[in-house]
Amino acid sequence: MDERDVYRIKEGMRKVPAPILIAAAAVVFVLLFAKPWVTVGAGQRGVVLNFGAVQPMVLEEGLHFRVPVMQDVVLMDVKVQKAVTDTVAASADLQDVTSTLALNYHLVPDKANIVYQSIGAFFKERIIDPAILEVVKAVTARYTAEELITKRPQVSEAMRLALTDRLKDYNIAVDAFSIVAFSFSKVFAEAIEAKQTAEQLALKARRDLDRIKIEAEQKITAAKAEAESLRLQRANISADLIELRRIEANLKAIEKWNGILPQVTGSGGVPLIGVGDLKGK
Repeated sequence: MDERDVYRIKEGMRKVPAPILIAAAAVVFVLLFAKPWVTVGAGQRGVVLNFGAVQPMVLEEGLHFRVPVMQDVVLMDVKVQKAVTDTVAASADLQDVTSTLALNYHLVPDKANIVYQSIGAFFKERIIDPAILEVVKAVTARYTAEELITKRPQVSEAMRLALTDRLKDYNIAVDAFSIVAFSFSKVFAEAIEAKQTAEQLALKARRDLDRIKIEAEQKITAAKAEAESLRLQRANISADLIELRRIEANLKAIEKWNGILPQVTGSGGVPLIGVGDLKGK
């Protein structure tokens, strides 16, 4: 571009009417500084304000246009958020219980404008944290310290339901609730440990007693069976059986004799086997 071209541009601009130049400048100013658009990101909702007044419409995700100066858009996060809270409460038996609780929650998306209008952007500090503290104290007071341990799922569900009912009035939905940890005083913890030890020892003693009873019953059963067997054997013994057993014994003695008479002197004489039996025959 030479000097003649620059000159022609200047001459052309001089020929443009002033109102058009002012309008063009205004457009450039609005686009660069007034920002007549707003982008609502993922997991957000836009609350429209007309000169500070909250409007019924709620902007969803995407690009939206607004009237500069008159309208403003406040972005509200409607994704699931997590709140971890430490609380101290008293149980039904007046034991101090320290709890660590985790709550997952989110704003009801189409009620983001109402939340902003009635609570503001700091709803966690104003509504959620106090609600958790109050619910935990109320539910903990219904259980003894020992029940808080043995009935932990039931206690957690009771707290979740109570928080759900309480927060829904503020257009806050509860997604999940869990008891991360329970802790008690040192004295109570030692008492619980001693009780569990005693219960374990008592259970072992009961098991040993049951084992001894079973072994005794087995011995009694075996003795009864043996006594019954002997009784049956005695009932089957007769004179003929005795005579048969004696003859069998004499025959076994004869089979074992080698035919050599013992060399004996004196009045003893030669032993005869079954002589009485042979004479009888």
